[in-house]
Amino acid sequence: MSVKRDSLSLSFAVGAYGTAFGAASVSAHFTVLQSCLLSLLTFSGASQFAVIGVLGVGGSALSGIATATLLGTRNTLYGIRMAPILRLQGVKRVIAAHLTIDESTAIATAQKDEVDARKGFWLTGIGIFIFWNFFTLLGALGAKAIGNPAAWGLDAAVPAAFIGLVWPRLVDRKSRLLAAAAAILSLALVPFTPAGVPIITTALLAVAFGWRS
Repeated sequence: MSVKRDSLSLSFAVGAYGTAFGAASVSAHFTVLQSCLLSLLTFSGASQFAVIGVLGVGGSALSGIATATLLGTRNTLYGIRMAPILRLQGVKRVIAAHLTIDESTAIATAQKDEVDARKGFWLTGIGIFIFWNFFTLLGALGAKAIGNPAAWGLDAAVPAAFIGLVWPRLVDRKSRLLAAAAAILSLALVPFTPAGVPIITTALLAVAFGWRS
């Protein structure tokens, strides 16, 4: 029962955050349809915010894709961890790969046996997928209905969302030091580089930092 309860509560809480993405996407000049397709096909919050953040300020599609890809590489590691637990083939494996995110992996790996781990993975992954896409649509429609989103301050939703994603992960001295170094580097590069390059550079900084640690 606890697996179902934890999965449902987490699914709703995380899925509701899709409202912020939908609103931020429209404020970055994406259409409602484009916003919804990003949630349906990408389904990775940080990567989605990266795409609209880079393209919304005039960055190239290549910069947006590169940034989103770098942020999404952690899902590959999650897949390696989940593969021996799920033991799937064919279409089910493709679906599971799409649902392999931070939360579904966290719920699955927190269980004491593989039966509950598989149940937690599917309940959380499917639950978040449904709620995330539903709330993305609501957020996009709401932002479109109010006219110019920037007039309401919604253009600040992307940086605010990134802060919300990063802040809970700054749990030790090393992570806080890396965050501070990345912030300083990105601010230093903004006046001299095209949109999107500072984000890619700081992502590479994180990779280098992790490699040396």
